[in-house]
Amino acid sequence: QVQLVESGGGLVQAGGSLRLSCAASGIIFSIDSMGWYRQAPGKQREVVAIISSTGMTNYADSVKGRFTISRDNAKNTVYLQMNSLKSEDTAVYYCNAYVPSDRRVYWGQGTQVTVSS
Repeated sequence: QVQLVESGGGLVQAGGSLRLSCAASGIIFSIDSMGWYRQAPGKQREVVAIISSTGMTNYADSVKGRFTISRDNAKNTVYLQMNSLKSEDTAVYYCNAYVPSDRRVYWGQGTQVTVSS
């Protein structure tokens, strides 16, 4: 079992920055990739960024050049640095972790990000 707790969300003006954190606990040595997803009101959950266990990253086109995902394995934490925020970035942001041995993806509870224009 893996538990994920997100933090760092809040209200920010357009053009501003926020840094989200996701702390993992439990059987953390079994975690492979980790990622950030978001879900805006009335929309489906979508991928924002993913980072592999070796540090390889992938981003949604809508956030490339503005968001950076990183991972501190010593702290069992994944981060999402969000710069040049836009109103369309407003959503609940979720962290997830893929555990191959469980054949399962674990999810956090989410953290709200609101960007005012």
